[in-house]
Amino acid sequence: MRRAAYAGGVATLRRSPVDAPDAHALLAEYFASRERGFAHQNVVYTTAFPDPSLFEPPAGVFLIVEDDSGAPVGCGGIRLIADGANGRRYEVKHLYLRPETRGRGWGRLLLDDLERRAVDFGAHELVLDTHHSLEAAARLYANSGFVEIPRYNDNPNASRWYGKDLVRDDRSRRGSGAAQTG
Repeated sequence: MRRAAYAGGVATLRRSPVDAPDAHALLAEYFASRERGFAHQNVVYTTAFPDPSLFEPPAGVFLIVEDDSGAPVGCGGIRLIADGANGRRYEVKHLYLRPETRGRGWGRLLLDDLERRAVDFGAHELVLDTHHSLEAAARLYANSGFVEIPRYNDNPNASRWYGKDLVRDDRSRRGSGAAQTG
């Protein structure tokens, strides 16, 4: 479990099975919000609840974000996918925060923790896909060091693909004398 103070509140990240009731409820909210967003664009959103085995260490992990009161307010995970040109690769999936919690830095906290866990699992690269209508998400990814990459999957809901070279990023942190955390 990891706790961090952000924007006057405390967020807690805890590991959870992806099929636990609170995780399932958050994913259902996320999928429903995407269905509504896609409907405005006359596009059909394809929903698929994830296979729980893909989010169990070391194949992956799924996290729940809890607010000050302990209520689940967001989620996200990483899963191992086929190696890429840079080697072992994990994919960020289902990064979601309830609308009332956005803008507090909790998305960045969640993404940073997922990246740390991917590195701990031996990842050389972290990738993700998203839709161009999710502009705030695109800013979060860019501000976190992700760059646009060529399409790496056949997700019908995605229109943009991002990647981050974790090995090069780790070398540059060590080379710059930046503090390492464990």
